[in-house]
Formats: sequence, structure tokens, C-alpha cells
Amino acid sequence: MTEYATITLDDGRTMKLPIVKGTEGEKAIDIRALRAETGYITYDPGFGNTGSCRSRITFMDGEKGILRYRGIPIEELARRSSFVETAYLLINGELPTSDELIRTSVKLNDHSLVHEDMNTFYRNFPRASHPMGILSAMVNALRSFYPTLLNTEEEFEQTFLRLISKVRTMAALSYKISLGHNVEYPRPDYTYCTNFLHMMFNSPVRPYKVHRKLVKALNVFWILHADHEQNCSTSVVRSVGSSRANIYASVSAGISALWGPLHGGANQAVISMLENINENGATISQVLRKAKSKKDTFRLMGFGHRVYKTYDPRAKIMKKYCDDVLKKLNINDPLLNIARKLEEAALSDSYFADHNLYPNVDFYSGILLRAMGIPTNMFTVMFAIGRLPGWIAQWREHMTDPEQKITRPRQVYLGYNKRSYVSMEKRGIED
Repeated sequence: MTEYATITLDDGRTMKLPIVKGTEGEKAIDIRALRAETGYITYDPGFGNTGSCRSRITFMDGEKGILRYRGIPIEELARRSSFVETAYLLINGELPTSDELIRTSVKLNDHSLVHEDMNTFYRNFPRASHPMGILSAMVNALRSFYPTLLNTEEEFEQTFLRLISKVRTMAALSYKISLGHNVEYPRPDYTYCTNFLHMMFNSPVRPYKVHRKLVKALNVFWILHADHEQNCSTSVVRSVGSSRANIYASVSAGISALWGPLHGGANQAVISMLENINENGATISQVLRKAKSKKDTFRLMGFGHRVYKTYDPRAKIMKKYCDDVLKKLNINDPLLNIARKLEEAALSDSYFADHNLYPNVDFYSGILLRAMGIPTNMFTVMFAIGRLPGWIAQWREHMTDPEQKITRPRQVYLGYNKRSYVSMEKRGIED
């Protein structure tokens, strides 16, 4: 039986709006008929209270610190799954069988090479180009190399495997070219994550020895970033796709959105903050004092989240693997020591709890990437590789949802009322 919410307008009119319920008990008021029947719209900057879709992919509870992919807790996936298996789960809805996982892994290796003509594009980007700008442009360019439309399940599978495989290769390729080094191609006997580390760091004069702990940590890093409900970049992917733009253009737009410092660039900002604290010799109490001051522009990066009002569940996992990797590689990173002290001091300070400022995944992810040898300007690219399965799953769900239309938000206009055009003679002449 449908439940309704009743709104009363300033002229005394009332309207009953259906209530939509999710499987986890969340509720939404269906306002689709609001403007047509009343002339009113809702006003919600940033869409923090607006549900843009019904989705079966990811569930988040910001108050309880819950994150699940297709119903499976992120903690279980991080402990037991691989990135490829998790990508399959997100895109297809179920965990793969052994045969399905092997077939997917083989096809990922088969699609890992990039067209030689793309190397020409790479080598003609200015050396100072940011890797995210290059990645966005190159993903968009893939449409020219692979123009086949997604008319069948087989074509869709081939396209998403191609994207996941080639984005990894393109990321490593851009790094090698930026150093002026020869491109390292993937090996068929390596797994997805092992191959990425191999392509990034192997060289003829110094063969790269892959550490098992690093491979596991990279799998976990990408699993934790694989999807996060209707965040900024995912909403962009869905929005661009709503115009029936192809998946390459949609993902390219998502990469551009992720590039922003308030979204994917946050882990890079954490490293920058920790480096400044280390270089300036500031005490932890001084840092927290600056963070709490309303007059100070300083922000404590890596704390707080738009949705989570408690400890980010991904941050707990990331911290563990960060500790494991640094211990395994015998790295004594002063930034990790500062991060630990900051976290301990902030969590014992009532100000941060009162303002829901708990560590998020970015607080430790930058230190983990740094320990792996990933350069800072590649951090957001690493995020993009991880988020790709989520973007693909969300794009696919949006395109097959009969309720969806082209994205077209409304606005509350605050400009001039109607006025007449003023001729040049009456506008006056400036010196």
C-alpha cells in the first residue's frame, strides 16, 4: 500500500506526494508531479537531499559508517576479494564463478595493449600536462578507435573490459613517457594489479621485483575506491550518459570531475598538508588549534565527509594496509607518524566529534600510494582507475532505467525582471 506525504502551499492548496522506500528502509518523497500540478520546484544546492535515481549497486549509511557493494560489506571484499572480482560484481550484479573470473582475467590481458597511434597522441602532450587531463582526453579518444555501439551483451562486456584494461595501461604509459622512458608492456602471466606495478616501475636496467604485500594493498586500494553511490563524478557520468553520449565520453567527463581537489584530489592535498607540517615543525596542538579557528583559512585535510558522519569504514581498512606496507618495506615515513598523532589527537578532541570530523579514506591512501612509489601527481589517476567499475555499472544502470530522462535541473532565477534594450548612444562611452 502506497504511503503519501502531504504538503501545504502558501495559498492553502495541499498536494499528496508518494513516498518511495528503499530495501534498507530509507525513504524519499516522489516530487516528479510537483511542478506540473503546483508550479513549484524544490531548491537543493548540491543536491544533498535529492535522490536522482533508484539504484541496486551501492548502499551507504553515513550515520552508521556502512558501505556495501551489491549487498556485500566493503570489509569482506577488502579481506577476501580481488579488484577484478569486485569490478565484475559491481558491473554484473553477482560475484563471478571460477570460470567467469578466469575468462574475465584473460580478456583483460587480451585488451591491455593500446593502439600504436595513441602513442603519438601521448608524445605530443606538453611535458607539464597533468596526468588527469591526459587520461580524460585519451579515454574520450578511445571512441574513435572503437566505434562499435553497445547493442548486445557481448559488445557491452567487450567494451567495459577494454576500458578497465586500457585505462590501466594508459596510466602507466603516461607515467613512463613523462620520464622519457621506454613503454613497458603488460605480461600475460601477471594479474591485473601486478601488471600495473610492473608497467609503472620495471626497466631494462633495474628489473622490478613485485612484492606480494604491495599487490594486495593495491587490490584493496582499488576495491575501496570502486564505487561510492551518487558522488560528484558518478553523477556526472550518469548525467552525460542521460544525453545518450557514449560510455567513453561519459567516463571522460567523470575523470574531469574527479580531478577537482574537493573530490579525487583530496589524498594529494593530505600529503601536501602533512609535508608542510613536517617542514615547518608545527606541533599537533598548533595544527588542531588552527583547524578549529574560524578566522584561520587552514583546513585539516582528510577529515570529514559529505555523507559519513562517523569514521569512514574505508579509512579503517586503508590504515591497516598502510601500516602493513610500510612495515614490510621497512619504510620509516615521518608523514605517517604525523598522521597517526593527528588522528589520535583529533579523535580525543570533542570539537571534531561534535562536528562529525572523522578520518576519511584520503587520510591514509596518499601515504600508501607514496610508499608504493606512486608520484603525487598520479594519485588522482589511481583513484580514477579504481572508480572505473563503479562508473561503468552506474552508466549501464542509468541507460537501462525506463524512469530516467535527460538530466535537466531547474533553477530559482534572481536576475533582472524584463527590461528594454538600451542603444549604444544612450549607454555612454568609456575612456
